[in-house]
Amino acid sequence: MTSRLIDRSIRPLFPDGWQSPVQVIASILSSDIENDGDILGLLGASVALRMSSIPFQYPIGAVRIGFTNNQFILNPTTSELEDSSLNLVVVGSKAGITMIEANCKEVKEETIIDAIKFALPDIHKLIELQEDIEVKTQTLNLKPQNSELKSMIVSKFGPDIELALKITDRLARGKKLQEIQGSLIENIGEQYEVPNIISEFESLERDIVRRMVTEQKLRVDGRGIEELRPITCEISVLPRVHGAAIFTKGETQSLCTVTLGTVADEQKIDPFTGETYYKSFLVHYNFPPFSVGEVRGLRSPGRREVGHGTLAEKSLEPIIPVAESFPYTIRLVSDILSSNGSSSMATVCSGSLALMDAGIPIKSHIAGVGLGLIDDVVLVDAVGEEDHFGDMDFKIAGTKDGLTAIQLDIKTKGLSLELVEKSLLLGREARFKVLEHLNAAIPVPKKEISDYAPKLTVLLIPKEKIGQVIGPGGKVIREIIEKTGAKVEISDDGKVTISSDSWSTTETAKKIVEGIVEEVQVGKTYLGKVTRILPFGAIVEILPGKEGLLHISQLANYRVQNTEDEVKLGEEVPVKVLAVEENGKIQLSRKAVLH
Repeated sequence: MTSRLIDRSIRPLFPDGWQSPVQVIASILSSDIENDGDILGLLGASVALRMSSIPFQYPIGAVRIGFTNNQFILNPTTSELEDSSLNLVVVGSKAGITMIEANCKEVKEETIIDAIKFALPDIHKLIELQEDIEVKTQTLNLKPQNSELKSMIVSKFGPDIELALKITDRLARGKKLQEIQGSLIENIGEQYEVPNIISEFESLERDIVRRMVTEQKLRVDGRGIEELRPITCEISVLPRVHGAAIFTKGETQSLCTVTLGTVADEQKIDPFTGETYYKSFLVHYNFPPFSVGEVRGLRSPGRREVGHGTLAEKSLEPIIPVAESFPYTIRLVSDILSSNGSSSMATVCSGSLALMDAGIPIKSHIAGVGLGLIDDVVLVDAVGEEDHFGDMDFKIAGTKDGLTAIQLDIKTKGLSLELVEKSLLLGREARFKVLEHLNAAIPVPKKEISDYAPKLTVLLIPKEKIGQVIGPGGKVIREIIEKTGAKVEISDDGKVTISSDSWSTTETAKKIVEGIVEEVQVGKTYLGKVTRILPFGAIVEILPGKEGLLHISQLANYRVQNTEDEVKLGEEVPVKVLAVEENGKIQLSRKAVLH
């Protein structure tokens, strides 16, 4: 994720047409634990590029901003971020803002804008520091331009390409463009190298798409500049899973499934800063090749998949209930079935639907939208070609009350604060429209979780009682599991997680554990079970593993000659605790209850 952060910040600042491969490696050699290394990695990358012979003309500055008690914090520490409603990274060059990434706790757009304004003076200071670095001789290795080839394509095929780009159906549009390109190669393939022909053809496509937007306010799929694609929402689309939903917007479609698990399913995280912890909310994003009509081998997730999944996870995390009220591990998987722009934001929407379908008590829906930019025209709900030929990819997610995550990437040298502000406000309007569709599909979470999900409860026991529940060699906990059929897990802090296929089984195991750790109270009445018959009374188990003596004199309010005349082996009898002696022996009375 840090590599993506650095890459997205510096990639647009190389000269147009730069071809030489460049590798930037940021290594953390030492850490104070309180400060993440990503900001220093960004600055180090900028300084290293500035000092090299690479023509990196725009050094960058980068800062992290927190927000606590209505105050912005510059470069907050790890501990300060725990209480912050905002974790915002802003990167900029002299030309403007080059990258933004944030996860928020329902923060207003106006606060984000103020946070960026707060960050800019320090970004400029960091840029000024780098301008004092002596720049080595810059060597350019730029892609050669063939103006003669481009002029030929424009004159012979320009009108046909423009007509093809006005076909609103994506498949038909793509097919027509392929036909034109094939005809072009057939006509001049012997005169020019095919890669150069394809390159100039795409360059002309880019020019036409951009001109259509800026001059005609016309988009490739026929929509208005601020118009959303058609949206459909479906829930409960799979019969066996714990929760599932499909969100479709235009030609982008995400199928999200939710699986509920126990504490054993949590993911262990060993971060560079801070202590090891366990994640109970996981989002995984899959982008199969068929979603874009390609044939490609299925491999492990790459940076893109990890990045999109992380963005969706950050977006949804603020609405996930705390473990005390919903002690499940939640795994959400998004499979992109079809893609034409903003599949990560489609994941946010389908994920929100699936969480409610699973009966997870989230307080509200979260919606996500993607915005593009061509020159100074902001495109709401950008599609693939607008992203490919445009200047910006701006992802915005949030509830009706505020933002939960944003991610801005650009392809220009910098973006003005005014355009960022305009994009955020347009994104808010679009988000509200998407929320209307989500609420129409399912306005509140289902009252019950799936019949197929584990029935889980959690209780806390004193740490000193853990040994009693486990027993010597695990004897006690094994007996609980064998007797009830429930799964019992105990952590070092005394958290006991009990799960099974039915609530009755879970509750039975819970009562046994509670009984083991419960202290016997003098004067309290218990329903005990007779475990042994003695000449002078009976031994009665009043709590799991806790037995007391019911003396023959305490069996009834009259003289009893024979214990078995009053109680039988295995019989349940009400008894009152008379005393607990120093050695732990418990004295019981049935007579006191009868009286």
